[in-house]
Amino acid sequence: LGWTVVNDSPEEYEIRPEPDRLPGLLFGPAPEGKTVKNRLHLDFRPDDRDAEVERFLALGARHADVGQRGDEPWVVLADPEGNEFCVLGERSGG
Repeated sequence: LGWTVVNDSPEEYEIRPEPDRLPGLLFGPAPEGKTVKNRLHLDFRPDDRDAEVERFLALGARHADVGQRGDEPWVVLADPEGNEFCVLGERSGG
């Protein structure tokens, strides 16, 4: 995202547009493993979908099957803990 990391500890990871600017995004671990559908689903819209998919795969993501038909303009991936997210293609119509 190009945001600044303001906290990188085992208990929480927070990023913000700038160190003193809100809103920010804060991520914290959950002690239990994933057992059902994600409570939060992230969609990423990069400039280059395929390059971003390759970058995520290199960071440890894997392709995920959530029942997609195969002709969608997005790619579904899962992080190393199994949390699904999508990498979107270019928005149609501009």
